[in-house]
Amino acid sequence: MRIVFAGTPAFAERALAAVLETGHDVPLVLTQPDRPAGRGMHPAASPVKQLALARGLALHQPPTLKEPAAANPIRAAQPDVLVVAAYGLLLPQPVLDIAPMGAINIHASLLPRWRGAAPIQRALLAGDAETGVAIMKMEAGLDTGPVMLERRIPIAADDDTQSLHDKLAALGAAAVVDALALIAAGRALWRPQAPDGASYARKIDKSEAAIDWSRSCAELERKLRALRPAPGAQSTLRGETVKLWRARCVERAGAPGEVLSAGADGIVVACGEGALEIHELQRAGGKRLVAAAFLRGFPVAAGERLGAAR
Repeated sequence: MRIVFAGTPAFAERALAAVLETGHDVPLVLTQPDRPAGRGMHPAASPVKQLALARGLALHQPPTLKEPAAANPIRAAQPDVLVVAAYGLLLPQPVLDIAPMGAINIHASLLPRWRGAAPIQRALLAGDAETGVAIMKMEAGLDTGPVMLERRIPIAADDDTQSLHDKLAALGAAAVVDALALIAAGRALWRPQAPDGASYARKIDKSEAAIDWSRSCAELERKLRALRPAPGAQSTLRGETVKLWRARCVERAGAPGEVLSAGADGIVVACGEGALEIHELQRAGGKRLVAAAFLRGFPVAAGERLGAAR
């Protein structure tokens, strides 16, 4: 089949590599325009663009697909199927209608749970026991289309956004290959999403990084994992913003935000329920440090208080 692929980050790059390995013809790859990145904020190619260039594939990087002319390269490619994975731009209905076999999307959740932009982070924040990927037929609604297949995995107790992303990227790449084989064989079956159980995975806002110490330790520990590797959960100590990267829950009690102890094993801070033993921290402008190294440069004493990040 002729496939036009649309995607931008590493999650999509894994899927494009899998599609190319199947031998399908990919006459065109869509990815977002280069964005400033790194210390110098120079324009950087997306992971999908880097792979496409390495494989000698034609690229199209429109800032939007809402302008009719932006779809002309897609029409010229004469795709049988559009495959979309974390592209980041809205595909209007006229674009979805270009491929006679339809447009499919690799979504990193078990639909209808966590439709939207941040399904991995929202699953972690909510304490979900499992997640997965869904191969969905795209339509005008936000992640509302019928599903052909899904693949499930448990969420491990130590999973963070990066580790879960990597697992789901591999799962999605394998799933889209299976889906394309079913489409090519004329055996694709689509089921409507369940009418109940839908939830929206809105994009993570910077304001969500602030830690509210009145919440339970279990909830705060999930927040650290959901916001790792970015943007990082934040608190304040002596008026300075501190990022908290790794921690575990312990059975200690005290006033929320109170430092109960501080030593080489970690800094124990009381929560609304239980306490968080923090193992890795970072001062503003500094490096991520294990607790022992952090305390050598920034001693902390029992009785001090951590507050909400500003």
